[in-house]
Amino acid sequence: MTPIVSVIMPVYNGSAYIGKAIESALLQGVPLEIIVIDDGSTDNLDDVLKKYADTDVIRVIHNKHNIGVARSRNRGVRAAKGEYIAFLDCDDWWEPGKLKAQLHLMKKTGCVLCATGRKLVTPDGHSTEKFIRVKEHLTYRDLLVQNPINCSSVVIRKDVAAEFPMVHDECHEDYIMWLQILKKYRKACAINKPLLNYRLSNTGKSGSKLQSARMTFKVYRYMNFGYFKSLMCFVGYAFNGVKKYYLHT
Repeated sequence: MTPIVSVIMPVYNGSAYIGKAIESALLQGVPLEIIVIDDGSTDNLDDVLKKYADTDVIRVIHNKHNIGVARSRNRGVRAAKGEYIAFLDCDDWWEPGKLKAQLHLMKKTGCVLCATGRKLVTPDGHSTEKFIRVKEHLTYRDLLVQNPINCSSVVIRKDVAAEFPMVHDECHEDYIMWLQILKKYRKACAINKPLLNYRLSNTGKSGSKLQSARMTFKVYRYMNFGYFKSLMCFVGYAFNGVKKYYLHT
């Protein structure tokens, strides 16, 4: 059966988590394929993936060396057979019915991109009881002062993902992609329900708030904003960041 959705799952030394991510994708109830991009892992990832050797919807692509999450996702998009792309990081997982609900909303609204809200979970997978909400209608202007779109929540038309590949792995490559897409297509839709379980980490590239702030400012400069516009956008981003993590429950 031809997949409707291609799930793109980059992984680097994520053997401890990837099984939960894969299982959550397999339970979505839509025709899909799962493309795992092994970005030069040195752990026992191959042993974990052997469990799924007989699962014909899973493909594994091995990078010859570590190329980073952005280029790995792009490689997965190029290999995808589905009409839609769904990104899922190996340490996150979905609630049942997530993809089906997003496909329905995208067809209803005509939007090329759909996100969802998310629950924050601890590094060991326990709930923090925090729910990060998302507006059901998102515009380019909305994204100038915040990035409410979490990558692991996104479903996007494949042709659009191919049109705007992820770049600049040293900053928020996904944020750049969303800005570029909404600048052209004007709007995105979202489901304001916690259909994604997002695992917090202090070791990822966004784990440090100061480092994340620097990366965000680089995004605005990459988008060719002047220094003053970049600063104004960043002030709005910082304010919304405080609201997102400390005021939402």
